[in-house]
Amino acid sequence: MAQHVTQLMEGMQFSAEVQAVSNLTDFKGVFKTFKPDIVHCHGCWLYGIVNAGNFASKQGARIVLSPHGQLEPWVFEEKPFQEKFHKTVLWQKPFVEKAYALIAFGKMEQQYLVQLKWNPRIEVIHNAVITNSTTREKMCTQTFNVYQKVLDSNVLEQMNDSTQQLMATILKAGTLGDQRWVDLTAPEDIDWRRMLIYAEHQNIRNYVDYGINILGLSALSLDTEHLPAYFPESYQRPQSIKKLIGEYKGDETDYLIRMIRQIEKQPLLLHLIELTRELYRDTVNDDFLQEALEEKKLTKFASRLMTVLHEQTLLDEGYMPIDPLDDRGTQNIRESITNHLKI
Repeated sequence: MAQHVTQLMEGMQFSAEVQAVSNLTDFKGVFKTFKPDIVHCHGCWLYGIVNAGNFASKQGARIVLSPHGQLEPWVFEEKPFQEKFHKTVLWQKPFVEKAYALIAFGKMEQQYLVQLKWNPRIEVIHNAVITNSTTREKMCTQTFNVYQKVLDSNVLEQMNDSTQQLMATILKAGTLGDQRWVDLTAPEDIDWRRMLIYAEHQNIRNYVDYGINILGLSALSLDTEHLPAYFPESYQRPQSIKKLIGEYKGDETDYLIRMIRQIEKQPLLLHLIELTRELYRDTVNDDFLQEALEEKKLTKFASRLMTVLHEQTLLDEGYMPIDPLDDRGTQNIRESITNHLKI
């Protein structure tokens, strides 16, 4: 195991900043200084490793785990029942479940991990220390690619406030097609990579690209469509709300009601943008819409939605057909959007 870690460190020294520790005390000290994005744990039977991983997770780092064969059936069979029960139930299984990715050293280990059903995010990377079927360089490159895949997953979770605020401004410009609607002060600490990846995963890249162009911003050029990432098992790429509720049929109020009903089922950023576009139309009759919302028992949800639209797409109050409401239900909408890509 130590040789494997050494080879990874030597092979990645020019690709990433890496540190290695062998005990919990040193780990906590290095962590506070180093503040890593990813902690790669090797093995899963020692509580010190699990404790280090749990500590790192609470601090916002993401865990990659190489079990080193320690979850294969013969290992379980050798362990006394008492040890298996306490370790597996109390902390080993939860630790494996929370890892962003598991790295198996071969197809057989991968099959065992699949059978356990503890974590579906399994990558196979042969260990250059124990097999000639790979090289140190290839092993390190593949491992680094797993790290990048982890970092490119659920990027909203690690996106700074400045980037999120600018994204809302960009979305407003991209939605309305006019920079005069926005007050732009672009900060310097913009994380373009995470913004563009998030836009891809939410299927709003066209709005973001258009907004960036309208505002004359210099953004990173990134082909997000082909970047690998991990998604929740329930994830489906968002599709236009028109595909879900049907086309506009001439009744603006009816169409808005159908949009709001769909958003009530599952709030998605793409659908918030599409609703925002619709609310800016001159054909919206606020009185008719208010009556329809009351009749359909959607008034309270729509009020909460106005608050979220103001935050996410900068919808102006003058275009809100109903007064905004910020309560626990509003927070539930926020959390649904925030957790859409959460692993």
